[in-house]
Amino acid sequence: MAGNVPPVADEREGLLAYLEQQRHVLRIAAHGLTEEQARAVPTKSSLSVGGLIKHTASTESGWIDIVLQKPSKPMEEAMKDYEADYVMAEGETVEGLLARYDEVARRTSDVIAGIADLGQPVPVPKGVPWYPQDVDAWSVRWVLLHLIEETARHAGHADIIREHIDGATAIPLMAAAEGWPETPWLKPWSPTENAETA
Repeated sequence: MAGNVPPVADEREGLLAYLEQQRHVLRIAAHGLTEEQARAVPTKSSLSVGGLIKHTASTESGWIDIVLQKPSKPMEEAMKDYEADYVMAEGETVEGLLARYDEVARRTSDVIAGIADLGQPVPVPKGVPWYPQDVDAWSVRWVLLHLIEETARHAGHADIIREHIDGATAIPLMAAAEGWPETPWLKPWSPTENAETA
């Protein structure tokens, strides 16, 4: 069925496929947007579609750094980066943000392919206020599940923001992005039909 993860052979393939599906639906929220629309914050929150894509890519990259046990940035620098990651800055483009997200996704797949056991411990960074101090380690499996959760949450945010921008909703956008034919029950989104609500 279109729009769903196809059958999977095993746990690893399933986790990566569901993570990719959530990345895909987040990308679809940007389908057909101008740079200005992707940067727009049309709700009471300060979130934009472009900012959510940027933040989610950065978050995934950060978690893979944790899996690889790379050293953390100093707290002050990490906080500045965290705040900046929610904003699609002037000069950034949807194309550039999506290309970065594709790089992050490839890296995640490559790193996970090189890990034999998804139960491998991932030590919890110490001294970081948003990580639990009473847990010594997560597992690679836990990190992948957390990335699915985080990406799905932000994909939902992006759907709401997109609907505020021009009235477009997830399934018609997916139909347009993936080239589904029009049916009696579904008409793919088109920019000309949505221009009046933009």
